[in-house]
Amino acid sequence: MCFLPTREAVKNGRTAEEKMLRTRRCGIWLTTLMLVAGSGVRMRAQQPDFSQVQIKTTKVASNFYTLEGQGGTIGVLTGPDGVLMVDAQFADVRIRFLVNTHVHGDHTGGNENIGKLGAVIIARENLRTRLAKPAPQANGQPGVPAPPIALPVLTYDGALTIHMDGEDVQLIAVPVAHTDGDTMVYFPNANVLMTGDFYRSTGYPNIDRANGGTMNGMLAGFDLILKTGRPDTKIIPGHGATVDKAAVTAHKAMMVAVRDKVAALMRQNKTQEEVIAAKPTSEFDAKVTGATPMTADRFVGQLYQELKSSR
Repeated sequence: MCFLPTREAVKNGRTAEEKMLRTRRCGIWLTTLMLVAGSGVRMRAQQPDFSQVQIKTTKVASNFYTLEGQGGTIGVLTGPDGVLMVDAQFADVRIRFLVNTHVHGDHTGGNENIGKLGAVIIARENLRTRLAKPAPQANGQPGVPAPPIALPVLTYDGALTIHMDGEDVQLIAVPVAHTDGDTMVYFPNANVLMTGDFYRSTGYPNIDRANGGTMNGMLAGFDLILKTGRPDTKIIPGHGATVDKAAVTAHKAMMVAVRDKVAALMRQNKTQEEVIAAKPTSEFDAKVTGATPMTADRFVGQLYQELKSSR
């Protein structure tokens, strides 16, 4: 891990030099992590075998990186104050702070390992509750509670700022969107905004109603993205390529258009199966990167249930 300058260094007037050296060590540490992760070394993550996972690392700003591999995109801020990681499905490394953007395992599966290493895990209060008391699985079986060490120890609702490594890292609550415990993370100096899965630049949106997600919350979340940061802020989604705000605007317009088509079919007393069969996403299927029939049908079914519940 990257540590703060020593007291001896401060006394000897070597704080700046020490910080520079330790910042370089952080960069070396991150590079080493990528090489180890990509070389086939088995990681001690909770569920999948990551022995064959290849990690892609991208330098987004001077001390901000993204990691892409098996699950959702991970963000890493490095510097003399330590390492802050946004989401963690894997990576058995020493982290000072770990921020969870939402409850799903491909973003929280590394909590247990990283918690054991002494990292402070931060998330919304609802996320902590859902890890401790998870929703039933898709097959109807009870959810498996996360062990206590994997639970966030610092929770918030609204906003929280972490001052470290020359950044004022802003945690911003996104209520009832993809889930009811979403967080987006803004790094103003790096000019980067990480959204978690309430915004994805690949496939159709996923409204996880079982974990408190809502259509209106997602639409409000898209508006919040557009209001946060600067016009040229890089938007890093939970899955998919980094985009700009124009892509988020187009994504929201697509969601509204499909919603309106679903609503029109429902006014004709169509069942959910009939609405899905009508393919209300068809005009967007070729435009949405990574769109598949499965994600399209799931999205339409979620919209149907949302509109049905609001009647």
